[in-house]
Amino acid sequence: MLTKEQVEHVALLGRLELSDGEKEIYATQLSEILKYFEALNKLDTENIPPTAHVLPIKNVFREDKLYEGLDNEKALANAPAKAGDSFKVPRII
Repeated sequence: MLTKEQVEHVALLGRLELSDGEKEIYATQLSEILKYFEALNKLDTENIPPTAHVLPIKNVFREDKLYEGLDNEKALANAPAKAGDSFKVPRII
């Protein structure tokens, strides 16, 4: 089982303030987690390839297609305000 001093050290590294009761609780919980890791370390993983994810994942990309853009006349047809070949917007600065 982890000691209170070990839990205090981990809390210090994590910049955590723990009460004495919390230190006791976390000592028990962390000890149980470490026991579980000990059990996992006993498993034979010699022929198991390393994986980053348990499911096969691949990126799905769509094919790039070139489309005809709007000409200025159509783009500005419903503009509330225009200035020449541009949209007119309120001045910000």
